[in-house]
Amino acid sequence: MILAAGFGTRLFPLTIDRTKPAIPFLGKPLVGYVAEYIAKFGFTEIVVNLHHQPESVKTALGDGSDFGVKIEYTLEEPQIFGTAGALDNAREHLENDTFLIINGKIITDIDISAALETHKRTGALATMVLKPNPDFEKFTEVHVENKRITGFDSGFPVMNENSPVPFMFTGIHILEPRVFDYIPRGVYSDIVPTFYRPAIADGEIISAHIADGKWFELSTIPRYLEISLKMLNGRQPKLFVGKDSIISSDAHVEDSVIWDGVSINKNVEIVRSIVGDGVSIQSGSRYENVAIVRADMVRAHPEIPQKALKGAFDGDNYVVPLDQ
Repeated sequence: MILAAGFGTRLFPLTIDRTKPAIPFLGKPLVGYVAEYIAKFGFTEIVVNLHHQPESVKTALGDGSDFGVKIEYTLEEPQIFGTAGALDNAREHLENDTFLIINGKIITDIDISAALETHKRTGALATMVLKPNPDFEKFTEVHVENKRITGFDSGFPVMNENSPVPFMFTGIHILEPRVFDYIPRGVYSDIVPTFYRPAIADGEIISAHIADGKWFELSTIPRYLEISLKMLNGRQPKLFVGKDSIISSDAHVEDSVIWDGVSINKNVEIVRSIVGDGVSIQSGSRYENVAIVRADMVRAHPEIPQKALKGAFDGDNYVVPLDQ
């Protein structure tokens, strides 16, 4: 199951006309990368949960054939159900065999086969795939003893002189159908309070698989740009240009991601920025460290989410500085 029901408010306005997993990432929908990734490990029957702008995910994935998988969809309405509710809503697809849950907003090459081996060897009810968090980034700390999950912090890890390196959850976990013994029908809640904490208290085996490999979560616009540039693998200049986009030979564009149907005119300079679909950059403009979308899309939007970075209208465009 790929979780794709979130709102993507911190990625606004890139998510103004689509949900977070449906945004393009180097020419492919982000959720498409996730589908291809898990297909490599034999997970070819996939259920995807939908809530916010559901058609954007369906358009991005279709029936899954472009990504080597077969996809079924579940819809959460009138409100988003939370991760436990998402499982309950997809129960009929999941309750007959071991299954994988993965977040639809990550890019990774973690070896899921190794995590499956850990899961089977330990006889776990669930196995969470973790990574060390040596930089103490703002991810909830997961407590591990003897390779088993023992609990979760309520806040983010704090670095001090004697702090051990904390573990963070990658958004990948493997579960047995018996998890549904802990998830009631019609629940609207997340999986940690509904399943994990009660299961740990009951003495269930919740294994920790400590993974290495690349792992990136694209949850904010600066992170989206940073990871996009990193994944260009040393291409110089670091630049991705989408379909039907035209860049004048007199323009200078570097360290940037250009989406589809963009027009960049003469004597334009764009550095370390994201330019959204259909944007036209007028001659003589200069932008650095910003995200740019069409102003008409923002004007037509009912409201700007509170968690969104602040932007400003600039002619036909809406420009969001990324250094806030």
